[in-house]
Amino acid sequence: MKNILFAGMIGVWATTAMAHSPLERTSPADDAIITAVPSEVLFDFKGGIRLTRVTMIHNNHEATKLDLSGHAGFITNHAVPMPDLGHGDYLIEWRGLGLDGHALNGTISFTVE
Repeated sequence: MKNILFAGMIGVWATTAMAHSPLERTSPADDAIITAVPSEVLFDFKGGIRLTRVTMIHNNHEATKLDLSGHAGFITNHAVPMPDLGHGDYLIEWRGLGLDGHALNGTISFTVE
């Protein structure tokens, strides 16, 4: 009985884990130190996701919503345009919806020297 219960729990966990579309990489990379402000932030997800909100905080100032008007549907690669606010610390917060209906979110940060 324990083996059947254990196998069932593993099956549910594996199905849930496979259903999400995790963020695989960004450019700039999280915690990167770069020399120029990028014109866009690139998000590469494992599966399709529809970004619903991306904000940027520069040097602990008020958050600015970034333009997502060029993004339609569930895609794996997103290029989000960024304003050039000069040197300093940038925090990018993102939210999205995976193909399976799960809400996803995260942050990346980088410094422009």
